[in-house]
Amino acid sequence: MDIRQLTDEMHRLVESKGWYANNSKRPQTPRNLAVSLAIEAAEILEHFQFTDEIKDRDELGSELADVTLYLLQLASVSGIDLERAVLKKLEVNKSRAWDTDH
Repeated sequence: MDIRQLTDEMHRLVESKGWYANNSKRPQTPRNLAVSLAIEAAEILEHFQFTDEIKDRDELGSELADVTLYLLQLASVSGIDLERAVLKKLEVNKSRAWDTDH
């Protein structure tokens, strides 16, 4: 599946839950999605609290999936072509001078 297909699947899920409805208790606004994205990203940190080891790959994978879904949805409802933005950012990063130790 590519980014567009994953985004479509995410939209189908959100729609099926009624979260796009005007009277939703979970309004899918860019602000709310950004907050949710940050919360889910913080949950990833819990997996590394006091350790450098990955204790539960399945749970970490689940948190990474949550972050991915919120990211896809935030980009989509904000009118951002995430695939294009990522490719553009990769090109910018190629021309940046990074600290190197080799």
